[in-house]
Amino acid sequence: MDFSLERPGDYLFVRRVTERAVTVVDRELTASFLLSPQRAVEQWPVTQAQALTGEHVEAVLELQPEVVLLGTGARQQFPPAAFMAGFLRKGIGIEVMDNAAAARTYDLLASEGRRVVAAFILPAD
Repeated sequence: MDFSLERPGDYLFVRRVTERAVTVVDRELTASFLLSPQRAVEQWPVTQAQALTGEHVEAVLELQPEVVLLGTGARQQFPPAAFMAGFLRKGIGIEVMDNAAAARTYDLLASEGRRVVAAFILPAD
């Protein structure tokens, strides 16, 4: 699914999502990663939502989000409650969705200048 044929602004945006990859601007990423409007953190060591822990919360929080979007692959899968609680205790909203929905929502919030972080889980090869 293609999202944009034009560069929308001075922030990192998602151009395309497939089951095995996400294209950020012009770069196709095939391993799980974190994305904020200013930077991408590649090789996020997660391959499934059920494996998320408090350690993963800290990596996301380093990007200083006001809202977190968790893309769990081709289908929405909820992570352990302890992972979700790590954000809620800090007053940071978190939404869980499939990668395509996370990409659309991320692009919209980033275009509005929001401090959004999208965490995309991609399958291991």
